[in-house]
Amino acid sequence: MEEKQTEKEEVKEEGTAWKPKTDLGKRVKAGEITDIEEVVGRGMRILEPEITESLMPDMEVDIFRSGQSKGKFGGGKSSIWKQTQKKTKEGNKPKFSAIVVVGNRHGYVGIGKGKAKETVPAREKATRRAKLDIIKVKRGSGSWESNINEPHSIPFRVEGKCGSVRVKLMPAPKGTGLRVEGECAKMLELAGIKDIYSKTRGKTGTKINLIYACFDALKKLTEMKVGEEEKIKDDKHKNSNS
Repeated sequence: MEEKQTEKEEVKEEGTAWKPKTDLGKRVKAGEITDIEEVVGRGMRILEPEITESLMPDMEVDIFRSGQSKGKFGGGKSSIWKQTQKKTKEGNKPKFSAIVVVGNRHGYVGIGKGKAKETVPAREKATRRAKLDIIKVKRGSGSWESNINEPHSIPFRVEGKCGSVRVKLMPAPKGTGLRVEGECAKMLELAGIKDIYSKTRGKTGTKINLIYACFDALKKLTEMKVGEEEKIKDDKHKNSNS
């Protein structure tokens, strides 16, 4: 009996083992690529969540509070689930959506959204998609109030947008903390940013747009051209001298 049980367990383990389908996945499993920087830095597309899991073993996962609770007693409170209903002949069919953030606190972060008829599958979909949308976040110490050379903040100010929402992120001196809306703070924390100032405009009550606007700002830290970056740094020095 014991031998049969161990055989079944081995079969289960083999069944759940990752069998990569893409060329990148095969190279990661073979040990040819061992660092997430090699993938993101070269602009390779991640099509399997297991790639991120293998290259970021210290990855953490968190869920944004992007929805509101419904009901007589809990109505209006923020929730990690956003619930919608579709009216059909059979009755109301509910759907749940969730937004998940993943990161390793060392400059790599990703977000994903998932929808399903139940909460757990929605969260699992969101987590998988977040692992496929990993970006590198350029960190630094760009505040004119700080002279230290540590990647605790960002090197220059950036602005992201989604819908009517605008999120501006600005470098802050060490010890400032994350002066930003709570859900955005989750993302910045998992990206490895410890100090930052921020300004928001638009309908910031729409949490989904706020989250994606913040993610857009983080993308621009890497996407910004050298000339634009130097111009922002020059403006910073002028402000510090005045």
